[in-house]
Amino acid sequence: MRSRGWLWAIWAWLALPAMGASAAVSEAVILLGQPDGSALEFGLCDEQWPAYARRYPQPIVFKVGQSPLQDWPYIHPSHHDRWAGSRAHTFTMVFNLPQRPVETLHLILGLADAHTPSTVVIGVNGRELARRTAPRGRGVASDPHQEGQASALVFPVPAAALQAGENRITITLSDGSWIIYDYVYLGPRNAPLPLRGMEPPDKEAFLAGPMAQVEEVVFATRKVGDDGHWYANISYYADCELEYKQGHPFTHNGKRVTYRLGGKLGVLNVRRGEVRWLIDDPRGGVRDPVVHYDGKTILFSYRKGDSEHYHLYTIQADGTGLRQLTDGNYDDFEPCWLPDGGIVFVSTRAKRWVNCWLTQVATLHRCDADGRNLRMISANNEHDNTPWVLPDGRILYQRWEYVDRSQVDYHHLWTANPDGTAQMIFYGNQRPGIVMIDAKPIPHSAKVVAIFSPGHGQREHAGAVALVDPAGGPDDPRMARTISRGRQDFRDPWAFSEDAFMVAAGAEIQLMNGRGAATPLYRLPESDIRDGYWLHEPRPLLPHPREKVIAPLAHPGQTTGRVILANIYEGRNMQGVKPGEIKKLLVLETLPKPINFTGGMDPLTYGGSFTLERILGTVPVEPDGSAYVELPAMRGLFFVALDANDMAVKRMQSFLTVQPGELVSCVGCHEQRTKSYLPPGPLMAVRRTPSRIEPIAGAPEVFDFPRDIQPILNRLCADCHDYTATPRGGPRAGGIILTGDYGPMFSHAYFTLTVKQLFRDGRNEARSNYRPRELGSSASRLLKMLDGSHYGVQATPQEKQWLRLWIESGAVYPGTYAALGAGSIGGYQENEQIHLDTAWPATRAGAEVIQRRCTECHTGPRTLPRSMSDELGISFWRFDLKDPRLQFSRHIVFNLSRPEKSLLALAPLAREAGGLGICTNRAGQVVFAETADPDWQKLVAMAQAGKDYLAKIKRFDMPGYVPRQGWIREMKRYGILPLDLDPAVTQINFYEIEQRYWQSLWPKP
Repeated sequence: MRSRGWLWAIWAWLALPAMGASAAVSEAVILLGQPDGSALEFGLCDEQWPAYARRYPQPIVFKVGQSPLQDWPYIHPSHHDRWAGSRAHTFTMVFNLPQRPVETLHLILGLADAHTPSTVVIGVNGRELARRTAPRGRGVASDPHQEGQASALVFPVPAAALQAGENRITITLSDGSWIIYDYVYLGPRNAPLPLRGMEPPDKEAFLAGPMAQVEEVVFATRKVGDDGHWYANISYYADCELEYKQGHPFTHNGKRVTYRLGGKLGVLNVRRGEVRWLIDDPRGGVRDPVVHYDGKTILFSYRKGDSEHYHLYTIQADGTGLRQLTDGNYDDFEPCWLPDGGIVFVSTRAKRWVNCWLTQVATLHRCDADGRNLRMISANNEHDNTPWVLPDGRILYQRWEYVDRSQVDYHHLWTANPDGTAQMIFYGNQRPGIVMIDAKPIPHSAKVVAIFSPGHGQREHAGAVALVDPAGGPDDPRMARTISRGRQDFRDPWAFSEDAFMVAAGAEIQLMNGRGAATPLYRLPESDIRDGYWLHEPRPLLPHPREKVIAPLAHPGQTTGRVILANIYEGRNMQGVKPGEIKKLLVLETLPKPINFTGGMDPLTYGGSFTLERILGTVPVEPDGSAYVELPAMRGLFFVALDANDMAVKRMQSFLTVQPGELVSCVGCHEQRTKSYLPPGPLMAVRRTPSRIEPIAGAPEVFDFPRDIQPILNRLCADCHDYTATPRGGPRAGGIILTGDYGPMFSHAYFTLTVKQLFRDGRNEARSNYRPRELGSSASRLLKMLDGSHYGVQATPQEKQWLRLWIESGAVYPGTYAALGAGSIGGYQENEQIHLDTAWPATRAGAEVIQRRCTECHTGPRTLPRSMSDELGISFWRFDLKDPRLQFSRHIVFNLSRPEKSLLALAPLAREAGGLGICTNRAGQVVFAETADPDWQKLVAMAQAGKDYLAKIKRFDMPGYVPRQGWIREMKRYGILPLDLDPAVTQINFYEIEQRYWQSLWPKP
């Protein structure tokens, strides 16, 4: 963090002369902070907003000339901010004047960012002066190290409002949410202060200084698609056959694709501004040029002509010697030369799809300089991107991952050796909400430059230019600083020094200084811009020394690696865990998706995991906390620490991979990366050979709720938690339904267990490193009801084990990805609902009955769904389990197994007629006295139509179910299914087929 003092001035005057901006600043009455678009000089930046209530328990009163600037928090909260008490907050400035001013002054609040607009009320000496609505910013700079949207509020302060002696100005925020301060000014100036250091750099000085050795810059230009995801720029969509056509999709060779046609590879002479085109392909695509150490050979990715896939090519800087290195039915891109003579790149040869979108995943691969000996070196289920070599020989890259946590928040910087060993966080894994990508080393510095693409990222990696210093460890927010103030459209940075950068922006190459000010170096011809071309990846065409060569540590041909855990108790957030409490590790595998059709997790879970998780088994933890484990290579693995009763103590929400033959070690559970650990003695675990994973006998590796869990609920729970009474209890005891009846997307039991929070998973939340026993089996109420204390319910040991393992492995509904994109009424395709029932005659008739006979009571959060597709405004992918609308969700009020048992029909039906008698009108009468009521029958008919339709489209656990065409197409492409297979003729065991698919990805001996 930059070190800044607090600034203040007291100015006496009799009259105010006209003056420029610099004079106005220098002669300010008050100036807190510096006008530079940053809040880093103010208080609380070290601990940030979560510590506000603790650090500032009393109202802010700042005495100008006496108080240090740390007494003024960088963030000013308001009513929407629960972390600050959900109330109005007033900041007060106290200052002295020798005499009353003669003319009007101006109070200027320079803002570095703002969230939901709040009301700003200004008071002077006890009287309200003005009130105004704060501007809406980007809402990202609650972390002051991030770039927000700079703005300013200007308030005239009449001379009569002030007085000689002590004065008080109050700033009160109410309604809305926070603002972030850049500066607070009181003085003669009536316009926002100019932000310092934002003057564009001089191009000629740049070329004569940091770019003195640069004569030419190589770059790519190509047309881009309209998909806003940073990674959606290669290959075809999952629904490339346009099974559910929406709008006017772009197609190429009959397929819907992410890319557009047209690409060039150019070399710019930076002195003359002239470009020579090495490749100009109006039907192709060009990307990712990188210059060899010799300064002449250019490696790049090229989708040639009308081909559908990007592959690696080389060409000489003079345009000769075009050579193709890779081929096949996959995309190879974002390459980088390695100091050992090889090439690292990312490729869709990983044979997997984004867990939350309709596009393919590319992971780290490497090959020789001629394209031979190609192999995968990452087992990530999601994208790896933009690998680049650090001076010490490691590869720096972006890794996107989510293991039982938010899918849109964790895409940060990692490192690995060139053979894939030693994969380790570099920066940001505890900083959700930014895509950190396109990172490269800065010459003569330990820092790196990167693009921080906001939120879940922007198209083509666009974002802010940021500097990252690894010296403070991977989690310190002070170690990252955005420099490109006010803009989020930069791409592909190149560093000449910590104060000189080259970046792409739209159709331009720009030169940027360390304060974020930029000036154009080159702009594409206007004809290209009109045709939709963007400029990408500018890199200087210069020879450069090879980085350090790291000797290979992997041994291709082996199928396992080893992990040494020094002390599982030596980590973060392990308070309360006693030595010896953890007895073993449950080893799980996060399984790749062969296809995906939408942005949510449905129907895999309801607001939870996006991924199936395989249970491999357990390994022991020694009394000293150490473990020595042999693990299968090239698979995404994670651990759950278990106690003596096999209950979860601590859960890993990231994954590790061992390369074939690799030996890797770590300290403990969520280990500290800023301090070392010295064991008190030799580790007990390494006194023996590594532990092999012990499979859990009799338990499924991949759980399937209808097949494995529902039978347990039927035996233990359904007698009381059904729609009908039994000698044991019911109906619907405690308002809980645990039967296997179908709803529009899930079974009623699965939906109920989720929304009643009877199990505890990570949900889709931007949170990780939970407290011990806060996730998984130890935190799940369901498992506390099986020992006889809950109305005599007594589960067998195997039933308890299966329920526990189902929870630990993500608590999924289907145990197969073949269920995706199908078998639901109002399911989702590309975040839009399909198989809608809203136009069905039965649905329309039922909706009319609901409107006429139910809306007397069912309004607001009690509103009933008007169709089996009606979400009631509840998000399909991220929602609050405390939302009162969930009790009336479509997933529970419609019964598509027994339509007459739909809650929509039972709740308003008299008990005497077989209903629940829950719903009464204002006179206290039940809505339906008998089942003969035509309106009641329309409600049942509505659900019956859903049952009939579900029998037609089928769900994964129904006889005769056939997976989506995309699933079958990809299994054929992967070589798992025969190319001539006809699913209408040949029955598919999709559970077995997926096992073969996953096994095909394992390394072969």
